[in-house]
Amino acid sequence: MKYVDEFRDPQRAQLLVSEIGRIAEQLMEQRTRPIQLMEFCGGHTHTIFRYGIEQLLPESIEMIHGPGCPVCVLPRGRVDDCLTLAERPDVIFATFGDAMRVPGSQKSLLQARAEGADIRMVYSPLDALQLAIRHPDKEVIFFALGFETTMPSTALTVQQARRQGISNFSLFCNHITTVPTIKAILDAPDMQLDGFLAPGHVSMVVGEQPFEFIADSYHKPIVITGFEPLDILQSIQMLLKQLNEKRCAVENQYSRVVRQQGNTAGQQAIHEVFELRDSFELRGLGSIDLSGVRIAEQYASYDAERKFNVPNLHIADPDTCQCGEVLTGSIRHWECRMFGSQCNPQSPMGALMVSSEGACAAYYNFGDVDELLQKRARQASNA
Repeated sequence: MKYVDEFRDPQRAQLLVSEIGRIAEQLMEQRTRPIQLMEFCGGHTHTIFRYGIEQLLPESIEMIHGPGCPVCVLPRGRVDDCLTLAERPDVIFATFGDAMRVPGSQKSLLQARAEGADIRMVYSPLDALQLAIRHPDKEVIFFALGFETTMPSTALTVQQARRQGISNFSLFCNHITTVPTIKAILDAPDMQLDGFLAPGHVSMVVGEQPFEFIADSYHKPIVITGFEPLDILQSIQMLLKQLNEKRCAVENQYSRVVRQQGNTAGQQAIHEVFELRDSFELRGLGSIDLSGVRIAEQYASYDAERKFNVPNLHIADPDTCQCGEVLTGSIRHWECRMFGSQCNPQSPMGALMVSSEGACAAYYNFGDVDELLQKRARQASNA
């Protein structure tokens, strides 16, 4: 298949849905609880909601929406640290658009910009580097975040800054690593997941090998998955087939993009510019060992945390916000008491409603909000 329309073909989708239903029926003859599959990546979550994939699946299959949206797992303390940097009079703070609306303990970057801070939306770290070239009298700080998908572009930008001798450019580094995050989910005491849809774009960088521990040590099947509707459906079918055959392996549905060894040039840039942190805090998951990276010592002059006094705050979410429980699959998005009422895309309380890849925003934009609120009310009355 060469064209995007072919990845959205209704007839092919119906064939996959029928096969999914057939295998799920066989599996449920041996089970007493639903089949729970987690799509780790926020891009997968968006596709599932946008194309109504959950409505096509049998009731015996529950899709659990994981923490693979980097904006969504950003803790409030790191947002407040951003504000400390962005509100300096000598700084231009450059960030991706989604991150501008994530609420900190007092305000968001968007609100700080309205109050006069020089905060600018960019589309890549190279855009931020160009700002530094155009404004040599300012320190340009790029808000670097994302899983391994975006690490190579950030690393290559730092290398370019060094080659060009640009000294007024630095990163506030919040890049995070996929494997420890998945492991934290698997180690949760109430974990009941049966299989994973692995993030396709992360896998494009890191390859297949980093996910083998899920099959080898935790005995869960995992399928590296693309982002179109047929990609999702085929990957679900592949997971169910593994479960039905009592196999656990890493399979690559996204072979048109993902190679077994990944992107070796990107990996080399990551390893040169970054080093693992001992631990890093993720919203909903807490502090996880080796789950984040920072600038390596040889590039220390490009590290905003070394250049400036960053308080490194740790601030808990308000009691009313249940983003953490949604991120870990403990509750569904619509079970959050704030969903759709106090928390909505126009006035988000939590990161899951801010990011376009957040589960709550996707459900709000593509689902029947009134029906979900009624479902929550019925559940509460039956409790």
